[in-house]
Amino acid sequence: MADDGSVTQLSISEGVLLGHALVARLADGLGIRAFFIKGPASVLQGLRQPKTSADVDVFGDPARLEQLLHGLRERGWRERPVDPDSRTFPKHSVTLDHPDWPCCIDVHFRFPGMEHPAAACFEVMWASTEVLELAGQSVRVPSKGLGILILALHALRSPHLPACRQELEFLSDITTHHSDALAILEVATATGSLAAMRPFLENLLPHSAAPEWPEPSVEWRNRLMAREPGSARLVAIVQAPWREKPGMLWRAVFPPDEAFLAGNIYADTSLRGRLVHHRARWARFLRSAPRLVRDLRGLR
Repeated sequence: MADDGSVTQLSISEGVLLGHALVARLADGLGIRAFFIKGPASVLQGLRQPKTSADVDVFGDPARLEQLLHGLRERGWRERPVDPDSRTFPKHSVTLDHPDWPCCIDVHFRFPGMEHPAAACFEVMWASTEVLELAGQSVRVPSKGLGILILALHALRSPHLPACRQELEFLSDITTHHSDALAILEVATATGSLAAMRPFLENLLPHSAAPEWPEPSVEWRNRLMAREPGSARLVAIVQAPWREKPGMLWRAVFPPDEAFLAGNIYADTSLRGRLVHHRARWARFLRSAPRLVRDLRGLR
């Protein structure tokens, strides 16, 4: 609050930096291991081109997730509504917002593409972190190898998007030595990420170090196939047991309010607002229908 009693509004970039310091101090006070991924830390490390982050991404010890969330709730942070459909894509993070902050906090407890159990993956990742000074606070961040792995996995979920292709090209350019690629390979192997990372790693590794590439999981294949929320649900329905298909189809056609609020907390959920959302959903679905039909044929 300013001297004249007015409230000073943080900018998004200020909020994100201070949010890192807040979460780091909270986790440290509770004795919870946590490190920060993506965001301004990655830019400072030279792993990402300069960009303004819209939220704080923290990876916390999965065994103490609820304690970390409780600590944030006590400080006024609240969990955003989430789509109750966890079959289409298993949840991997919890998003919180605060009425007085311009950014959100995403608390990650697993990472798509890492197929080993979440607790085991966290131990591997924690052993590959280092300390960085950010917003006047010492915070834990991934090492170069782990940082590239996380950013590459994030971009590989949507390789059809220009921004993701650019990020993958940048990450490939900074993986300049075989030692860098081998460090990424080591963490990818230990976290079960080889299948997802193959398109990125295969051409960076020396031939003598090429591993036996496993097949990607159903979840990862579905993420690559489903470029629209509607197509993701349809893929899940196709793969579900027959006894579950009718209920899933009903929820896909008539989703609960949380499905709209998950994308926009201020979404209009009145009857008129829901009709507008439904029209937009069907328009997106129909635009993607030809590609979706081709993809669904591949499931057979």
